[in-house]
Amino acid sequence: MTDFPRQIGGGRRAIGDIAPKLAALTDDVLFGDVWNRPELSPRDRSLITVAALIRGGDAEQLRFHARHALANGVRDAELIETATHLAFYAGWPKAMTAIAVLKDVLSEPSTNGTE
Repeated sequence: MTDFPRQIGGGRRAIGDIAPKLAALTDDVLFGDVWNRPELSPRDRSLITVAALIRGGDAEQLRFHARHALANGVRDAELIETATHLAFYAGWPKAMTAIAVLKDVLSEPSTNGTE
C-alpha cells in the first residue's frame, strides 16, 4: 500500500444526470482504480495527464486537470514548463492554447501562491 492520498472522481456530480454510465466509469474505473494504482504517484499521474491533454488540444479537460495537478503537488512553474516544452513536440498552437488555459487557472484565487 502507498501513502498517496486517494484520488476521487467527480463524474457523478458533474455529468451523472445526463450520462450516468460515463460518470460511473469516470468515478469507479478511471479515478477509483487507475488513478489509485501504486506504481505512479498522483503527482506524476497529474503531470502525465496534463501533458497528454496539451498534446491532444483538450482545453476544457486541461482546465480541470491543471487544478487537479496543483492539488497533487505540481507547481505552477512545472505546468508552464510542460506547455513550453510541448510546443516543440505537440505543436505551437496547442501550447499557446494550453498557456491561455493555465494562465486562467493560475490566476484563480484558490491556486495563487502554489509556485
